[in-house]
Amino acid sequence: MKKRYAAYVGSYSYTGSAKGITICDVDPEKGILRKRTEVEVNNSSYLVASRNQKTLYSIADEGVVSFRILENGALSRLNCRNIRGMRGCHLAIDQKDEYLIVSGYHDGKATLLQLEKDGSVGPIIDGVYDKGIGSVAERTFRPHVSCSRMTDDQKYILVADLGIDQVRIFRFDKPDGKMRQIDTLRCELQSGPRHFRFSPDRKFLYLMYELKNVVDVYRFSEEKGGNDVLLERIQTVKTHSDPENNPLIAACQMRFSPDPEARHLLVSNAGINTVSVYDRDEESGLLTMKGSLPIGGEYPKDFCIFPNEKHIAVANNESGTITFFSVDYERGLLVMSARELEIDEPNCICMVRLPQEG
Repeated sequence: MKKRYAAYVGSYSYTGSAKGITICDVDPEKGILRKRTEVEVNNSSYLVASRNQKTLYSIADEGVVSFRILENGALSRLNCRNIRGMRGCHLAIDQKDEYLIVSGYHDGKATLLQLEKDGSVGPIIDGVYDKGIGSVAERTFRPHVSCSRMTDDQKYILVADLGIDQVRIFRFDKPDGKMRQIDTLRCELQSGPRHFRFSPDRKFLYLMYELKNVVDVYRFSEEKGGNDVLLERIQTVKTHSDPENNPLIAACQMRFSPDPEARHLLVSNAGINTVSVYDRDEESGLLTMKGSLPIGGEYPKDFCIFPNEKHIAVANNESGTITFFSVDYERGLLVMSARELEIDEPNCICMVRLPQEG
């Protein structure tokens, strides 16, 4: 049976011609997207699909919007839920499709919502505001929550704040739905922790810094009795290979390859507009940069890796394009493989596997 996929590109809609979400057909062998249609969402700055690939969630000015993903990849709106705060910038779903976490860049809030059985967004379970003053004027002078995720066992929630250079660690008490802070990872001042991801086996945490332009690798474990977590930093690698270390570089996005072992890690960098490719050792968790090359657009805010791992699509926010590349992991090479696709102010690309054709 032929595997089928659809891709969804979230865009700002207050300028340009984009309506919010662009639905694209996917050619997984050639590694390209073809624009099909658009769905109206007010300023879709981030998208995430449920683990079962049946529901798509989008940031919107009014909160979070949910869509049922139909068999042909079209979207059917389920509901919209207000998050009682300013517009979010990042979404994450737990492993069991029970909870959705919204990160608030503008108000420094992490909001935890329940998901209903049909995939629609349920009520707010809990929410926490960061407090404090950052170390850099303008961009990082106050709290900016940029990424929040729940561990697969639903025990902990980590919240990264690039405004105050911290990652706060919460225990999630499922019976009463409360987030209770148990620790804080205090990062270097003016580093800007932006995104993080756990390895599939949850032994390692990878934390990417927007301003410092590095990825820190931490060994992640629990104390005996499960009352606390331990984070031991074991490696720091640069997100780019620019010898001049341009101060305008900003690390944007970080994703694992889709294989079960997550053998590769990719990072995009604005300012020099590159994507860096790393090998990841499954046992040690350590990263080795294989290459860092330009992506033919401006401000690579996000990218997606195709299911066969051989291609990537890069969302270039400022140039209004999606660019396509084949990936040679052994040599760390990116080779442009198709003509660019024009989409106004793309913020995020989410690829979903559709039901197989009978």
